[in-house]
Amino acid sequence: MKNSQLSLEITHWVTSELTLTLDCEISYDTHDPLAVTLVLDTDGPRPVRWVFSRDLLADGMTARVGEGDVVLWPVCDLDGEASSFCMRVGDVHTALFEIPAEPVTEWLAGTYAMVPRGAELDGVDWDELVQLAE
Repeated sequence: MKNSQLSLEITHWVTSELTLTLDCEISYDTHDPLAVTLVLDTDGPRPVRWVFSRDLLADGMTARVGEGDVVLWPVCDLDGEASSFCMRVGDVHTALFEIPAEPVTEWLAGTYAMVPRGAELDGVDWDELVQLAE
C-alpha cells in the first residue's frame, strides 16, 4: 500500500470581498484507489474532511465537473492558463475554495504513476466480492 500527501494553503471565499487563507491537505492511498481525501483547515480546532473521486479532481482542473456536494472548475489567468481551480462543497450550505493548480497537478501526476487512470480496479477479486454480497 502506498500513499501520497500534499499540504498547501488555499483561499476560502467567505464572500466576494472577504477571503481567508486555510491550510489544507490532499491525500491519496492506493488502498482506496478511486478516491482522494481533502482536509480543510488542518491546523484548526475542527478540520473538515471531504472524500471524492480522484478523476473528479483531475477533470475539474480543466473543465467544470461535478454535481451535488462537490463541484470543481478551473480559473484561468490572462494568458488562458489554469492558474488555480475552484471547489464548491456542500449542497444547501455551500463553501467556496480556490486552490492553486500547479502543485495539485504535479501531485496528481504522482498518484497516477502509482495507480494509472483506468487501472484502479485491476486488483479487485470480483468473485470474492460477489460471494460476500450473497
